[in-house]
Amino acid sequence: MGKCLLNMWGVLLVSLSAFSQPVIVDSIPSSLPTISFDSPRAENFQPSNLDNRKPFEVGEIDVKGNFKTKDYIIYRELPFQSGDSVNLTELVKAFEVSRQQLMNTRLFNEVVISLKNFHGHIVNIQIEVKERWYVFPLPYLRPVDRNLAEWAKQGYGVDRVNYGFKFTYYNFTGRNDKLRIWLTTGYARQVQFQYDQPYADKTLKRGYKIGFNYGLSREINYNTANNQQLFNDSLSTTRWNAFVEYDYRPGLRTFHAFRLGYASQTIDNRVLELNPKYFNTEKSTITYPELSYVLNHYNVDYIPYPLKGWMGEASLIKRGINKQTDMWQLAGKATRAWDLGHKFSYALQGQGLLRLPFEQPYVNSQLYGYGDLYLRGLEKYVIDGVGAVMMRNTIRRHLFKMNVSSPIRSKSHDKVPFMFYAKAYADYGYAYNKVFTANSLANRNLYTAGFGLDVITFYDVVIRFDYSFNQLGENGLFLHIKNDF
Repeated sequence: MGKCLLNMWGVLLVSLSAFSQPVIVDSIPSSLPTISFDSPRAENFQPSNLDNRKPFEVGEIDVKGNFKTKDYIIYRELPFQSGDSVNLTELVKAFEVSRQQLMNTRLFNEVVISLKNFHGHIVNIQIEVKERWYVFPLPYLRPVDRNLAEWAKQGYGVDRVNYGFKFTYYNFTGRNDKLRIWLTTGYARQVQFQYDQPYADKTLKRGYKIGFNYGLSREINYNTANNQQLFNDSLSTTRWNAFVEYDYRPGLRTFHAFRLGYASQTIDNRVLELNPKYFNTEKSTITYPELSYVLNHYNVDYIPYPLKGWMGEASLIKRGINKQTDMWQLAGKATRAWDLGHKFSYALQGQGLLRLPFEQPYVNSQLYGYGDLYLRGLEKYVIDGVGAVMMRNTIRRHLFKMNVSSPIRSKSHDKVPFMFYAKAYADYGYAYNKVFTANSLANRNLYTAGFGLDVITFYDVVIRFDYSFNQLGENGLFLHIKNDF
């Protein structure tokens, strides 16, 4: 019964977290899940008969608790290996780096690294992990709209709901690889297959991804007016794409990804009558290759919710090779977090995007209001364009943490941890649009501010309650739920 209840909770989180954008809500629920991030420290002991000035040699590294994950995948995340010569003080600091690296693989619920014992100046190390569940065969149920607020504007119609089945197998072969198969139908249909293998060679530096996606929608967002999406539910659109990706990770924190893909989109001919600039061509079908490069760097304590450190991403995309589809996109984003002491922390996030040439078709003009590019307080609107800058400032204070006993008898899931943070924030943004200039939020400075509560639970679920104000004189409570299911 307990496992059934937890599975139902998981289904609810997955259904809600399908929206990377928020929904306006009337009140905050009285109880929510969160996570405890107790940082297990190394046992800081030193035998008195040893000369601490003399370097120590790393001996055996004993790993326990990894029933699925291969040992070498865990060793891959360590800044030290057996046989290394290290200062003991530096080694203890490296334990915390190792714990952060292992937690950021998102393979484990808990990681403890300790000094096991000494043999002269040889130090043996023990790593204990609690693995997550890796198999998620889950039902899928969510509205077709970009968020729940947009679904509300469309009348909460049951006919606008997609349903189906999601199967995701994390750590498929124990090498932190992932298999994803999604089958959904309803208002729109989608078939998706993807396999990620980050460690395909003996050096554990090279990997690959392959994927295919097919989608059919019974309506189309053909234009934007008054900063709102315009839909036509009598017109359909079909999309498909396939890709292959080469991944390279030379060290601990830097990741390179080179992707080659091919895509096609077909729309009803009447869409071109409603918006001749939808494709910028008289054809109702476009096909194009896409080449991209993405660079990621992570040096933070916890990627889904960093309290200290920095992480960044830079990308370059080339879409199409002819006049019908011709776009270069350069984008970057970075987050820097500082621990201010006394349970306070500050986070600064910057993001920018540029598309060339500036005369892009409507299908290539989505900016604010899609994905993770939004200002807190302007979630109800979309802002199109070919260039954007955004800055988010957030100061947070840790309120409390708690653990709730799990209804499931499992050593790796014996408790559900919780963390609560109060916050205040201020955001700035700007979107440049040369072609579609009729929307009032484009080509102007945008400001928002607010306060709220962040709740974090296991499996990297982050729930954000934001009460926001914008320069239009509007305010409201917004809910964001995000995870990687």
